[in-house]
Amino acid sequence: MTMPQEDTTATRAFRALAHADTSVRLQAALAVGSTPDPGFVGGLVERCAVEPEFYVREMLTWALTRHAPSATVPALVGELRSDRARARSQALHTLSKIGDRGAWPAITPELLADADDEVARAAWRTAVALAPDGERAALAVRLARQLGRGGRETQLSLSRALIALGEAMLPALDAATTAPDPRVRAHALATERLWHDPEAGFEFAVEEAKRVVALGGEG
Repeated sequence: MTMPQEDTTATRAFRALAHADTSVRLQAALAVGSTPDPGFVGGLVERCAVEPEFYVREMLTWALTRHAPSATVPALVGELRSDRARARSQALHTLSKIGDRGAWPAITPELLADADDEVARAAWRTAVALAPDGERAALAVRLARQLGRGGRETQLSLSRALIALGEAMLPALDAATTAPDPRVRAHALATERLWHDPEAGFEFAVEEAKRVVALGGEG
């Protein structure tokens, strides 16, 4: 890992990021983020790709947001091509927190359809956060192609992403309510229900949508 030469407190904390104790790693990430230095960025990004604990990864993301986007965004975009799913998902998550729309072109259709559900969910959230206004309808079309995918958590993530696009997603969602695949239709109808009634709850919306599909209706 690339680090500044000075043996500062932050440098010693940075070395502790590989410690076996989760609490030590958490405190180390906090220390590094509290004293930002461009020399830390590469190592922070590398650690994100292998850190097993969620809360430590969140602290690593926070530490990266404390650095200049000019240093962090290129390193994170590079991780999107990694063979490691965790590296891709955490890089996407961090890009969404940084919010630099200059990273938008890196959110490719391949990432939106990534075979790993966690990566795909992170890509959906990040794409919604970074998409320029003129790209939101096209993004909705790409997201709608994933309707019916995965289990409840994945489907809820996709529904939330589509809803977050606002009215720009309505044509794509409407088209999906008549898709040949009943899973796609049910997911589209559940998302449409949540759009109109956010208090309905996803489980209720899904069961209602399945009932409608089973009866041969479209909502």
